[in-house]
Amino acid sequence: MFFLAPFALALSLLAVPIILLYMLRLRRREVQVSSTLLWRQLLQDREANAPWQRLRRNLLLFLQLLTLAALVLALARPYTEVPTLIRGRVALLLDASASMNATDVQPSRFEAARRFALELIETLSADDEVVIIRVAERAEVLVNYTSDSAQLRAALERAQPGRGVADWDAALTLAAAGAQGAEKFTILLLSDGGLPQHLNLELYGEVRHVPFGVDGQNVAISALATARNPVRGAQIYARLTNHGDQPAEVIFSLSLDGALHSAAPYRVAENGAADIIIDNLPAEFRRVQAQLTRSASSALPDHLSIDDTAYAVYTPIRAERALLMSKGNLFLERGLAALNAWQVYRGDPERGLPTERFDLYIFDGWLPPTLPNANILIVNPPPEPPPDDLYAIGELSTQTKVLRVRPDDPRTRYLNFNDVNVRAFRKIRAEWADALVEAVGGALILAGEFAGRRIAILPFNLLDSDLPLKIAYPILLANLTAWYQAPRALSLEGSARIGQAVAIQPPPEADLVRVAAPDGATTTFRVGRPPLIYAETKQTGIYSVDMYKGAELIQQEFFAVNLFSEGESDIAPRAVQLGSSAEATTAQRPQEVGQREFWSLFALIGLAILAFEWFIYHRRLGVPRLRGAALSRFSRVGRRAQRMP
Repeated sequence: MFFLAPFALALSLLAVPIILLYMLRLRRREVQVSSTLLWRQLLQDREANAPWQRLRRNLLLFLQLLTLAALVLALARPYTEVPTLIRGRVALLLDASASMNATDVQPSRFEAARRFALELIETLSADDEVVIIRVAERAEVLVNYTSDSAQLRAALERAQPGRGVADWDAALTLAAAGAQGAEKFTILLLSDGGLPQHLNLELYGEVRHVPFGVDGQNVAISALATARNPVRGAQIYARLTNHGDQPAEVIFSLSLDGALHSAAPYRVAENGAADIIIDNLPAEFRRVQAQLTRSASSALPDHLSIDDTAYAVYTPIRAERALLMSKGNLFLERGLAALNAWQVYRGDPERGLPTERFDLYIFDGWLPPTLPNANILIVNPPPEPPPDDLYAIGELSTQTKVLRVRPDDPRTRYLNFNDVNVRAFRKIRAEWADALVEAVGGALILAGEFAGRRIAILPFNLLDSDLPLKIAYPILLANLTAWYQAPRALSLEGSARIGQAVAIQPPPEADLVRVAAPDGATTTFRVGRPPLIYAETKQTGIYSVDMYKGAELIQQEFFAVNLFSEGESDIAPRAVQLGSSAEATTAQRPQEVGQREFWSLFALIGLAILAFEWFIYHRRLGVPRLRGAALSRFSRVGRRAQRMP
């Protein structure tokens, strides 16, 4: 046994004054009393006492000396040398990804890794420094470099497993920064081995890995999506993936808006997948939840439950209303009729605009005296000045050779205009508009926002071009009408991943946005400069986004967050490619020498002895009981005194 603070042993000299206090004799003063019957002990000690007396056996003295010895040993910090895995400066990376929730190691892989880390900390010496980094969706430093084992233990006790994909790149970069100035630096990975294949661990110095996990049996919902079939209506697609080496029998249940819709058994082959398509769904629903459970006849375990539940959101396309004001344009009518998201009505310019309101107005060769307060598409504008000084109109131009199509714009996505021929177009200048397609003589297509309206202009007659005969025509109409539709606040394609930041683009009139997580926790944003960024996607489930104007709810949307990670659902333990470094396991550890302190044991022993000494001392102070013989003698003396004359 060795001591980290041997000078504390000098405190054992305190035993000398304790012993001397027990050798001092008490000095008592004489007191005259009327009777000595009740003062027998006083009469026995009447003679004067000397200052010192011979040390006698005393239980209290013995207990006090034992307490002192135990506390002195605790202050001296005794330790023994034990083999350890690491020494020096250590970056301990604790894997908190979704796969560490697997229960093939009881109670879970993460708990086993945490217990191992706690045992490892007990073997560190005073010269060792450790940083603990929790590797989840984001790398998080739980405690910075320190040799204080109490801080390290407290940090590990607070750590919780995550539910997403671990960011190993950020964690290793953060850990490697601690190598500067260290004589011996080691990165220790406590993980089941689910690291990305592209990582080159040799770049980070000496890296060691302690693996956790023994079995890879797991069936997961690896995909869940909604779609709308033009014939069958809403459909739901799901994929079940078996990452085990044996066939699995499962029950796939589907709930819509919280009500069970269907449940059916499926058999998924080993290391295979099963695709599911469900139709005949209700006309209206928003929230979808899929659940995977094991069949009662199945004896196979499912070690990871996080990926047994998945969520999706169904957003049906609302058919918006469009009004075509034209004297007759077959190409324009058929092009708009092919758009499923629009209900197109035809008006007569001779009668003017109807009083009924529409979402989109298409003016072909004609403009009303006053523009409606809605989105507008203008084709072949008349030569007269437009209302509201919408644009400045110029002369006809025959310089129609296309120079460029505006890149990286959703209104020109997949649009190829190089093979389109236009006989002539009218020059238009509008500062509020972007030139989507530019020719030598000017803009062939313009679009932008004017006075709160979205307006696009095609300054040529479709009959004077071959655009309706080109593939660019339906693409252009689809892009423009999608731009005209009421913009969604969320631009997610499918569901979000755990930890993914979600951009929210609220409508211009909204002044407050409230996001509710699946557990009911809410985050409120004051609309300033959109887009707003919501990053608290730490749970799987469905999130609601409510947009308000004052106290009025003007728009509500939903989005789903899922795991959907093959690397996390495939929980089979994997070896980490460490290059020249050998993998360290709990059974085969490098022969480093560490220190295991046990001062706390002596401190507990000292406190226990002190408590026992306190009990003995206070028991002796109690009033002694009169024995039966003394009571009878006292009663006889009393009766004699009564018979005396």
